Amino acid sequence: MSVKIDETLTIECETGNYHTFCPISCVSWLYQKIEDSFFLVVGTKTCGYFLQNALGVMIFAEPRYAMAELEEGDISAQLNDYEGLKRLCIRIRRDRDPSVIIWIGTCTTEIIKMDLEGMAPKLEWEIGIPILVARANGLDYAFTQGEDTVLAAMAHRCPKPEFPLRESKETLPKVVAFPSRKKDELDQYVIHPSLVLFGSLPSNVASQLNLELRRQSIKVSGWLPAQRYTDLPSLGDGVYVCGVNPFLSRTATTLIRREKCELIGAPFPIGPDGTRAWIEKICPVFGVETQGLEEREERIWESLKDYLDLVRGKSVFFMGDNLLEVSLARFLIRCGMIVHEIGIPYMDKRYQAAELALLRDTCIRMCVPIPRIVEKPDNSNQIRRLRELQPDLAITGMAHANPLEARGISTKWSVEFTFAQIHGFANARDVLELVTRPLRRQRNLEDLGWTTLVRKNNKFETTHLAHKVDKIS
Repeated sequence: MSVKIDETLTIECETGNYHTFCPISCVSWLYQKIEDSFFLVVGTKTCGYFLQNALGVMIFAEPRYAMAELEEGDISAQLNDYEGLKRLCIRIRRDRDPSVIIWIGTCTTEIIKMDLEGMAPKLEWEIGIPILVARANGLDYAFTQGEDTVLAAMAHRCPKPEFPLRESKETLPKVVAFPSRKKDELDQYVIHPSLVLFGSLPSNVASQLNLELRRQSIKVSGWLPAQRYTDLPSLGDGVYVCGVNPFLSRTATTLIRREKCELIGAPFPIGPDGTRAWIEKICPVFGVETQGLEEREERIWESLKDYLDLVRGKSVFFMGDNLLEVSLARFLIRCGMIVHEIGIPYMDKRYQAAELALLRDTCIRMCVPIPRIVEKPDNSNQIRRLRELQPDLAITGMAHANPLEARGISTKWSVEFTFAQIHGFANARDVLELVTRPLRRQRNLEDLGWTTLVRKNNKFETTHLAHKVDKIS
């Protein structure tokens, strides 16, 4: 089965299994982003072990999440789930006093048909704290979709705008000045409908994107999620929204259908080219002509020259793990790399349409063939293709990294791109730092006279051409 886009870009679909983290791992970054929240994961011991090992937080850190462990009596419906959750939530309110409690439903709650959505409103009324329910379980395609589920649930709690703004731009004054943080300075913004950005980013990265839009006289009304639950942005008719991550298709659908917002379809601000295209899609919606973007992008590319010399001509293979693959591949192609294949667990072709178009345009600009895009790839087929292509780098999930390294293919964990700061002009260097690290390691080993693997009689054996162990730190 294949789907053609603009007659030049083809997305194939295989029938492979999903090899990814559990989506409840979204707790690890969301509890830090939403400072007045508390996450309660409802699941079994396995879920608790995963959180304990994946997050690696010491008990002394007192993180704002906990585990509601289901026992045999819960699963066999012999115990009262409501009373147990009520006791936990009352204790959370007493000990932590959060502004919101977010229940994360796991696979087990789906299998035993646990009615979390039915219990939450009643318990919320009893204890006086908002309770959100998000089904971030292993039935999703990728672990990053856990955040998508939480944000979609949170969108329903955003306030409605008091005065929906639907006037034409001709009836509004062009520019208005607001006091700046710096004394004797004014920030000038175009009067325009509300713009809300959605996607969880570190506060400093969100501030960078706000600043980039402010330079174009565009004011960001708020973020979903906000740094505090009590500061959620107003959503409704006449509000424009734009995403910053490619795995938030469920949130985008909720904002369009349920909240009646207007979605700005744009590439994602990853890399200098993606950030420029993202801004260039937003500005025309509000009648603003962009200024200085081309020069700013050129300055960033010039600052990346040392990394570009390392990656130019190198090949990379994406096995598919976190739904960031298309955006990262587009950026690396622009850097001069050869992308053999883009594996991706799930592709929402409507939400990622602008990103796919930019990928196609980037390939045409760089005079390289459009890489093969495989949705839900079969790992056995991928391993065969990897052996044939022998890429310089494979960006893969943690499960496949060591086996590929043992077969002489340098790897990079895709999960590292999820937790790294990769958005905006300023963070393009961090992306290339992650990509080049295994390439630099391999080059250093070769400089020392070490080779990694040779193949003899269909078996891989390690061979050292020169034993210069003393030079290895």
